[in-house]
Amino acid sequence: MSEEIKISIFEVVGRHLCVASSDGQKVYDRLNAALKANRIVSLSFYNVTTLTSAFLNAAIGQLYGTFNEAQIRAQLKVEDMEQDDLALLKRVVDNAKLYFKNPERFDKVVEETQGNGDDES
Repeated sequence: MSEEIKISIFEVVGRHLCVASSDGQKVYDRLNAALKANRIVSLSFYNVTTLTSAFLNAAIGQLYGTFNEAQIRAQLKVEDMEQDDLALLKRVVDNAKLYFKNPERFDKVVEETQGNGDDES
């Protein structure tokens, strides 16, 4: 693997609040390119004051649909993250791993739970 690169969430997003999935997508795009190039990435949350699961799902969760867990663990390091945000990240990662193990099953369950809308006029 090549040298480590650092990605600053604050610099990518441009603000202290990381709440929108569209901002998370910007981070994902950089992470995706770096992991595909077999780079080791240090992802810094320095200066980030607010995180949501929507942001983390887009930024990190969807990596599990492209890369296997071993590759992500070997190539992605998280820095400067508050303890409560680490707990949120763990939930996001756990859910992403479950989802990408069998996405069709999850989609079917969600559809059945919400109703598919075919019966409505």
